[in-house]
Amino acid sequence: MTEKALQLRSIVKSSGELVVSLEEVDIPKPGPNEVLVRIEAAPINPSDLGVVFAAGDLETAKITGTKDRPILTANIPERMRKAFAGRVDQSLPVGNEGAGTVVAGPEHLKGKQVAFVGGSAYGTHRTVSIDDTILLEDGTTPAEGASAFINPLTALGMIETLKREGHTALVHTAAASALGQMLVRLCAADGIPLVNVVRKEEQVAILRRLDAKHVVNTSEPSFGTDLAAAVEATGATLAFDAVGGGTLPSQILVAMEAALQKKLTAYSRYGAPTHKQVYIYGALDFAPTEIARSVGMAWGIGGWLVFWYLGKLGPEVMVSLKQRVAKELKTTFATQYAKEISLADMLAPDVLRAYAKKATGGKFLVKPNG
Repeated sequence: MTEKALQLRSIVKSSGELVVSLEEVDIPKPGPNEVLVRIEAAPINPSDLGVVFAAGDLETAKITGTKDRPILTANIPERMRKAFAGRVDQSLPVGNEGAGTVVAGPEHLKGKQVAFVGGSAYGTHRTVSIDDTILLEDGTTPAEGASAFINPLTALGMIETLKREGHTALVHTAAASALGQMLVRLCAADGIPLVNVVRKEEQVAILRRLDAKHVVNTSEPSFGTDLAAAVEATGATLAFDAVGGGTLPSQILVAMEAALQKKLTAYSRYGAPTHKQVYIYGALDFAPTEIARSVGMAWGIGGWLVFWYLGKLGPEVMVSLKQRVAKELKTTFATQYAKEISLADMLAPDVLRAYAKKATGGKFLVKPNG
């Protein structure tokens, strides 16, 4: 049994310096409900970057150490340091999810390939609870299973939210992302009308190739009108917003309110009584969220985090969702990668600048064991 693992670690120092390095760490022996996984693939998600680099200014980044054990240091702007006070001088493992081969644990799982979630994915090995794994079907590779948790379960969680809160259609922003493309396929399969909001014409083209029916572009002068028409056509009263800051959540609520008011048989100074809801699940824009007062009175806005939400649904629902993901990893929940890199590559200046852009279609896959 392997007793040591190589693992990417991130530290925010009290001096305001960020340090990211590859460190040798002990691997806990698996307990009764655990397995030891030799990690063969782990995606770089936007949520991972916030932990890896904190608010480090990559323009100040310096690389020392060796080719196999590089060390990145960068300055964290003083105005951003307070936000990371809770992790000062703590060496944090990083990487939310991954996949690989079980090398220790229950006999019936040894040699099986699993996807897992729970952190420390940017490393060679990881001990993880069986409850936090998905057993990959025969013929599914670790690369295909590496993104089996965050995006698929987020998309499924959005659909569960829609059903449980009584909505019939939804709006999704940053919709050309890997998650957004999964949601297009999922909603098509489940017969749920979906309004996709993007910000570039090439992103519109990506979704059109997936046969997305309603795609609106925030960079077009007609965006407000286009959004209103799409919301009215679908009857969407629920939105999931990855942007967070600015006026986009408000624009969505205004479009929903306008569509609902057209159905009123009598004027009401309070607007339409049907509830409209926007959940912010990302922070692509850190600016304040601005809400116009033309949204009526029946509306809500709040935060939404997939695993907090799914944790409320109970183990039976989670088992069902994970089974669906496993069956549809090559179709509905397939993920495409722009490039495969090693652990050491993660700290190579040209490579890290590329994946730190979080560009549509630019998802990177880490191969910790070569």
